[in-house]
Amino acid sequence: MTKAKDDEPKKGDEVTWNSHGGTAHGKVVKKQTSDTTIKSHTVRASKDDPQYIVESDKGGKAAHKASALKKA
Repeated sequence: MTKAKDDEPKKGDEVTWNSHGGTAHGKVVKKQTSDTTIKSHTVRASKDDPQYIVESDKGGKAAHKASALKKA
Protein backbone atom coordinates (compact mmCIF):
# COMPACT_ATOMS: atom_id res chain seq x y z
CA MET A 1 0.00 0.00 0.00
CA THR A 2 1.44 3.38 -0.95
CA LYS A 3 0.67 6.63 0.78
CA ALA A 4 -1.16 9.41 -1.01
CA LYS A 5 0.86 12.50 -1.98
CA ASP A 6 -0.79 14.47 0.83
CA ASP A 7 0.32 11.85 3.36
CA GLU A 8 3.98 11.97 2.31
CA PRO A 9 6.27 12.99 5.14
CA LYS A 10 7.76 16.46 4.77
CA LYS A 11 10.93 18.02 6.13
CA GLY A 12 10.38 18.92 9.78
CA ASP A 13 7.48 16.50 10.34
CA GLU A 14 7.54 14.70 13.69
CA VAL A 15 7.29 10.97 13.01
CA THR A 16 7.50 7.58 14.70
CA TRP A 17 8.70 4.25 13.30
CA ASN A 18 9.38 0.72 14.48
CA SER A 19 12.98 0.26 15.56
CA HIS A 20 14.57 -2.84 17.08
CA GLY A 21 11.35 -4.08 18.68
CA GLY A 22 10.25 -0.67 19.96
CA THR A 23 9.02 2.64 18.64
CA ALA A 24 11.46 5.40 17.74
CA HIS A 25 10.57 9.09 17.51
CA GLY A 26 12.21 11.89 15.57
CA LYS A 27 11.77 14.18 12.63
CA VAL A 28 12.14 14.10 8.87
CA VAL A 29 15.36 15.75 7.71
CA LYS A 30 14.87 15.33 3.95
CA LYS A 31 13.31 13.34 1.12
CA GLN A 32 16.06 11.27 -0.52
CA THR A 33 15.60 10.61 -4.25
CA SER A 34 19.02 9.18 -5.09
CA ASP A 35 21.25 6.50 -3.58
CA THR A 36 23.19 7.56 -0.48
CA THR A 37 25.11 6.03 2.42
CA ILE A 38 24.20 6.21 6.11
CA LYS A 39 26.50 4.60 8.67
CA SER A 40 28.28 2.59 5.92
CA HIS A 41 24.90 1.22 4.73
CA THR A 42 23.85 1.91 1.15
CA VAL A 43 20.36 3.38 0.91
CA ARG A 44 18.64 2.78 -2.43
CA ALA A 45 16.33 5.62 -3.39
CA SER A 46 14.92 7.17 -6.56
CA LYS A 47 12.29 9.71 -7.59
CA ASP A 48 9.83 6.84 -8.10
CA ASP A 49 10.82 5.09 -4.85
CA PRO A 50 12.07 7.74 -2.39
CA GLN A 51 13.34 7.18 1.12
CA TYR A 52 13.03 9.68 3.95
CA ILE A 53 16.04 10.57 6.07
CA VAL A 54 14.95 10.83 9.69
CA GLU A 55 16.89 11.94 12.76
CA SER A 56 15.86 10.27 15.99
CA ASP A 57 15.49 12.12 19.27
CA LYS A 58 18.74 10.36 20.27
CA GLY A 59 20.57 11.96 17.31
CA GLY A 60 20.94 8.93 15.05
CA LYS A 61 20.01 9.08 11.37
CA ALA A 62 18.21 6.45 9.33
CA ALA A 63 16.32 6.11 6.06
CA HIS A 64 12.77 4.78 5.77
CA LYS A 65 10.07 4.49 3.14
CA ALA A 66 6.97 6.65 3.68
CA SER A 67 4.94 3.53 4.52
CA ALA A 68 7.16 2.86 7.58
CA LEU A 69 6.66 6.34 9.05
CA LYS A 70 3.68 7.57 11.05
CA LYS A 71 3.12 11.25 11.79
CA ALA A 72 3.43 11.84 15.52
